[in-house]
Amino acid sequence: MTTSTPDIIDLLAGIKPGSSLDRIRTQRPETREQAQKSYLALFEPATTGDVSLVERQAIASFVAGLHRQPDIFEFYASPLEESEANRWLAEVLKAEIGVAQAAGPYGHYPSGPLSVENTEGPIYRVSSTSREALGEKLSAGLEHAHLLVFHLRDASPKALQALLDAGWTTNGIVTLSQLVSFVAFQIRVIAGLGLLAASARRVAA
Repeated sequence: MTTSTPDIIDLLAGIKPGSSLDRIRTQRPETREQAQKSYLALFEPATTGDVSLVERQAIASFVAGLHRQPDIFEFYASPLEESEANRWLAEVLKAEIGVAQAAGPYGHYPSGPLSVENTEGPIYRVSSTSREALGEKLSAGLEHAHLLVFHLRDASPKALQALLDAGWTTNGIVTLSQLVSFVAFQIRVIAGLGLLAASARRVAA
């Protein structure tokens, strides 16, 4: 864990040093450290490789928006909003999140006992106006992120080929998947910590 970057889950969950939630997290130091290392690897990497920092922030913001987490959206979108060059991107993301909202999970299992749980749901496509602004690569990245959030059962070689066709590399696709997974993990952890905090307040009342 670096000295310059605060623990991101603590920051987003509003955990204060010495608080009951801080003590709970301290009981699992390896989990806490690994979560922070994952954040640093994805958002403060030594080299960004095939996925730029702006693309990483855009994907993370979009995923947070799909999960209806405005505070986490703002955390990842704030560098875009504060940048004169990228402020437009934050506004496009907000518009796309508005039309991409869904409930889920949707999708189809292979033929078998689980097929009774098959559920139809909307397939998200970036609007033509936003696609022109975002470009094919980032547009495809947003569509794939939506697939992983709401249609994970429908992930397929065809979906991966769509990313390759749009300019994503194999390594870039791995990073994209890690971004979606990590932000979803963050959201689950923060939600769980919030429930623990609420339970502690009820007990104390």
